[in-house]
Amino acid sequence: MEHDAARPVPVDRYLQPKVEAEIAFVLGTDLVDGELDLDQVRDAVHHAVAAIEICDSRVAGWDITFGDTVADNASAGGFVLGTVRRALADFSPVDAVMSMTVTGQEDSTGTGADCLGDPLLALQWLARTARDLGDPLRAGQVVLSGALGPMRPATPGAQVEVSISGLGSLSITFAEEA
Repeated sequence: MEHDAARPVPVDRYLQPKVEAEIAFVLGTDLVDGELDLDQVRDAVHHAVAAIEICDSRVAGWDITFGDTVADNASAGGFVLGTVRRALADFSPVDAVMSMTVTGQEDSTGTGADCLGDPLLALQWLARTARDLGDPLRAGQVVLSGALGPMRPATPGAQVEVSISGLGSLSITFAEEA
């Protein structure tokens, strides 16, 4: 699901791509044992990085319900990671400010607090849920925490630019259709 930011994203791989800016966490240790309180979850993060999630849907016109989203793999399509890595000792996800521009479309803006109050709370929820379901989060895994602002459609040739304070900028281009 990961794409290289240096190469155009193949738009024909997706049906109705949309993009959203997120903070991704790369885990340094497993999240298996203990209470998985916020301090334990924070300590398990090796680094945070800016990310663009490419969402997609098989449901025409994105006219989806919660059940449709679950059945459609949570609308997950792909992702691209930035290059600026920050340890959480040097970066506060909740205080991050994000802006995203998609060629010819409105900007999307938001903050870390727009992601369930704090992106680390999203990671904590996932860590507890994954463990309870018997498939805990492991060191080395990349976890996208959730959108910091509204998602936007991505058409062939679209250029997506994301900036997240503390994590730098990231841009991708969607290839023209073949």
